[in-house]
Amino acid sequence: MSPKFVFYPNINSSAVNQLLKEIKSCKVCLPHLAQGVNPVVTAHPNSKIAIIGQAPGRIVHQTGVPWDDKSGERLRDWLDMDTSTFYDPEQVALIPMGFCYPGKGKSGDLPPRPECAPLWHQQLFDHMKQLQHIILIGTYAQAYYLGDKRKRTLTETVRHYQEYLPEFFVLPHPSPRNNIWMRKNEWFEREVIPELRNKVHALL
Repeated sequence: MSPKFVFYPNINSSAVNQLLKEIKSCKVCLPHLAQGVNPVVTAHPNSKIAIIGQAPGRIVHQTGVPWDDKSGERLRDWLDMDTSTFYDPEQVALIPMGFCYPGKGKSGDLPPRPECAPLWHQQLFDHMKQLQHIILIGTYAQAYYLGDKRKRTLTETVRHYQEYLPEFFVLPHPSPRNNIWMRKNEWFEREVIPELRNKVHALL
């Protein structure tokens, strides 16, 4: 079952700042993180859009800046969004499924740690009274938030993106590792990206 959101109208920025401090000091997953903890997340009570990604990569783990890599460049291009808007938490909240870099696996990064989303996501959403839309990037975010409403594959889920509107917009991961997927699914940039940009421009 996908999570349900309850938004509270009387939360101020100091409460969000305190919650973000708690997240930044979280060490729940420390025994599982070879590179140590460095939670990366941004949010604000006025955030209008939340982007739910996967987990920080190696570069983001070092810089502490979400989407500060090639994936972030492509994502901002998909959104047709400049960096100042993208990194303005009053406009966009950047919330990964796993807040810390999970480390390297045999074929890319390990999956995001499963502890973060159930521990922190709803607490963040409770404080974001202006939130109007959530962008779900990749399999992990879509599995958590869509539950049995998602399709058999990520490709099918993205192709049927309209079924999840107006609450969610579903996207593949913008990683360069997905270049082959992009070439095989040319309809994505032709049909989905214009609708994504229209949605984002209407909200911001």
